[in-house]
Amino acid sequence: MRRRSRASSKPTKARSRKAKTRKAARHSSSSVDGQETEVTRFRRERDEALERETATSEVLRLISKSPSDLELVFRSILENATRICEAKFGVLHLYEDGGFRVGTTHNAPSAFAQAMARREPIFRPSPQHPLARVAATKRVVQISDIAADAAYKQRDPGAVRLVELAGARSLIAVPMLRDDALIGDIVIYRQEVRLFTNKQIELLTNFAAQAVIAIENARLLNELRQSLEQQTATADVLRVISSSPGELEPVFQAMLENATRLCDAKLGNLFLREGNAFRAVAVHGPSTAFVEWYRREPLIELGDVSRTPLARLAGSKEVQHIFDLREDQGYFEGNPRIVAIVESGNARTMLGVPMLKADELIGAFFIYRQEVRPFTDKHIELVTNFASQAVIAIENTRLLNELRESLQQQTATADVFKVISRSTFDLQTVLDTLVESAARLCEADMAAIHRLRGTNYEHAASHGLPLEFHEDMTKIRFEPGRGTIAGRTALERNIVHVTDVLDDAEYSLSDAVKKVGIRTMLGVPLLREGVPIGIIVLMRRAVRRFSHRQIELATTFADQAVIAIENVRLFDDVQEKSHQLELANTYKSRFLAAASHDLRQPLHALNLFIAQLRTETNPAERTRLVEHIDAAVGSINDLFDALLDMSKLDAGVLAPNLTEFPIKRLLERMKTTFAEAAREKGLRLRVVPNRAWVRSDFILLERIALNLVSNAVRYTARGGVVIGCRRRGGRLRIDVWDSGVGIAEDQQRKIFGEFYQLAAPEPGHLGGFGLGLSIVDRLGLLLKHPVELASRPGKGSRFSVSVPLVATRGAIADAEPPATFADHVKGRLIVVIDDDPLVLEGMRGILRSWGCRVVTAASDSAALARLTEEYRQPDLIISDYRLADGKTGIEAIDCLRAALGSTVPAFLISGDTGPERLREATASGYYLLHKPVPPMALRTTLNRLLKDTKMERSQTIRRPV
Repeated sequence: MRRRSRASSKPTKARSRKAKTRKAARHSSSSVDGQETEVTRFRRERDEALERETATSEVLRLISKSPSDLELVFRSILENATRICEAKFGVLHLYEDGGFRVGTTHNAPSAFAQAMARREPIFRPSPQHPLARVAATKRVVQISDIAADAAYKQRDPGAVRLVELAGARSLIAVPMLRDDALIGDIVIYRQEVRLFTNKQIELLTNFAAQAVIAIENARLLNELRQSLEQQTATADVLRVISSSPGELEPVFQAMLENATRLCDAKLGNLFLREGNAFRAVAVHGPSTAFVEWYRREPLIELGDVSRTPLARLAGSKEVQHIFDLREDQGYFEGNPRIVAIVESGNARTMLGVPMLKADELIGAFFIYRQEVRPFTDKHIELVTNFASQAVIAIENTRLLNELRESLQQQTATADVFKVISRSTFDLQTVLDTLVESAARLCEADMAAIHRLRGTNYEHAASHGLPLEFHEDMTKIRFEPGRGTIAGRTALERNIVHVTDVLDDAEYSLSDAVKKVGIRTMLGVPLLREGVPIGIIVLMRRAVRRFSHRQIELATTFADQAVIAIENVRLFDDVQEKSHQLELANTYKSRFLAAASHDLRQPLHALNLFIAQLRTETNPAERTRLVEHIDAAVGSINDLFDALLDMSKLDAGVLAPNLTEFPIKRLLERMKTTFAEAAREKGLRLRVVPNRAWVRSDFILLERIALNLVSNAVRYTARGGVVIGCRRRGGRLRIDVWDSGVGIAEDQQRKIFGEFYQLAAPEPGHLGGFGLGLSIVDRLGLLLKHPVELASRPGKGSRFSVSVPLVATRGAIADAEPPATFADHVKGRLIVVIDDDPLVLEGMRGILRSWGCRVVTAASDSAALARLTEEYRQPDLIISDYRLADGKTGIEAIDCLRAALGSTVPAFLISGDTGPERLREATASGYYLLHKPVPPMALRTTLNRLLKDTKMERSQTIRRPV
């Protein structure tokens, strides 16, 4: 059984192997056929790509070889596009003025080509036409069957021509775009219904892009050629200008010839305006009759050529472009000029361009063509450029001529300036030289300079005046007015030019002027900051106006006169200031001596009183010593207060707080303050009551009065002092009379200067610091309260200050008893920052004595560390202005506030009274106290800042981790 089974299996396996062999053979044959088909497809695609690349290369070669021959490029593009895309014929359109113009065609059927030739050059398709869709969408439009399209069904003429004359069925239209603007399209047609493939659409799109490149290259090339021609023409003009400086005729001729040639014109002329007429200064053209006409009669009156292009240009100052002169109104009316241009020059199309300088018409370019052919915008722009160059040439020539004249005048005036420089402080010599030079260079017969003296003008220098007229001139004093040329010049603060004084109704003709025979006059002001400090007057016996150049020259001499006068004034001012500085140094030395003495006196007494206080045990004696110490400190404070007042005035930080109050309050304050001092000197102090009300800053007015009364008491040895008031119009004059030694007249202005001190009123007694009256004077200016002094040596003095009166109000009740003092200081946590250990110790002691808790530190960072230990938010911060490492108290307070996250009340203390420190403190908004600070002032400031804040004992700060 097993052997039979093995034997029978052999045929079966053989058959299986044969079947497999046949199947493999069939599969191998099928695979070979597929490979051959794929190779054929690859070859076909390769050949198509090669054909496309060849066509593209050919187009690019034509673009590079013939960039300006668009017809050749367009034909190549359309022919290749039609052939490669398997179309029958094609058309390339250019898009212009909202329609399509045929650029070129390829293989168009003859009937269709003839129909296109018969229609208008610009084809504007209906909305249903394929070209209209391209224009509307700027995208590819493909129609599988034109005969089935809506345009053909609606019998659109363009679609009907395509189907019935050209036999077109399928079409594709690809737009030619430049920066998303349609400039044309390529349309190819098949005469069978068969859509174009994506590859063919892509190829056609590439051809459209190449056509755009060709168009752009041609445009740029044409513009380049035009630009080169224009540059060459401009270079020719500039060469003529450089070779003929100051000569305009060859320049005009070169410009006109180039403008005519570049604009493809035949004739041209260039006019310059002269009043109400135009003169032909350049003519160009082949017509001898045309050229000779303008050379014989170059001047054209506008009245003779009304309603002509030249008249219209003169009226409008705009370009005149006439397409056909035979159709112009001037030709119809038979105007000789227009008829001559048309008939002798055979001119048809005309272009006129104005020559403008700052909107002023100074001339015109006119060019003509001998055929009816309008000029392009480029041509109009080109002629406009030539017109601008002509204006520049005219202006350059004018400037050159003016420069020549100016050089001549500068040469002539150089000698004058030499005299001025050599006689800087000899004003009379300078003025004599100036007036003589002005008369000579301005061609005047006579000249005079008058200077301002007070409110009148008087003679200062003259040239060419007859003797008797000169004597009269030196006696004349005149005010600004219209009766004289000098007076009118001063009144108007401007140049006055009178052609003939005999015809001037306002001029007061004197006998001297009549006798001398003056006719034309010129007045030029000597202005300093707009104020006429003098007048130069130039005179001619003939009626002849001064030229613009001569007026400018006279103005220059006037400016030189102002400089000379100002130099002398400044020199005199410097001399006066030097003298004042010497006096100020003397006064300062005296002040420092007095201040040193007055500061050392209370300091010496302080040392003695403090030494006694250390060993004294008697309570009554200790009380007396403390009172003496207070008096010594008060004397020191008086000196520092005076210096602080001056610093505040220098810094400009004092701002008046004007209120209305009864003068009685000020008078009573003076009586209370000085009664005891007057009694100690044996003087009578009388204060005259007054019920008037005034408007002022009470504190600053009180400061003025305190200084005046203090000086009166100090400098009066016997007799008395009277304080009273007098009404003077709308003001109340506050008078302080004394029976002292009086003040000499030559000292009365000086005593209001800083550091100035009069002699001691009594032997062995020094006066004040020399600052009191200076403070009075400056506070009076600040408040606009005039300060006056009347004094006679040996009889006494009266110092007064005048303040505005206001309506008197009702009777003033006696002052109510002061309310119980509310102390907001006790229990508060105060931070004190100062880099001086003694100051910190003193502040700690006085604040603790008032019931405060105190944190003292040398810096804001140290203060913050101490506060962290206290676990409390401070109630107030006091900082010295100047701290270590250049830090300021303002910065320290700001840093501490920022770290605490709260705007804790704060103020500054400083011994620096410099104006800059005062300004900085004022700008920061922090209140500033100046050392030495009296304890009462310190406590008052603390209460004022703390009265509106509540004491929050629970408020804590976090300890930094």
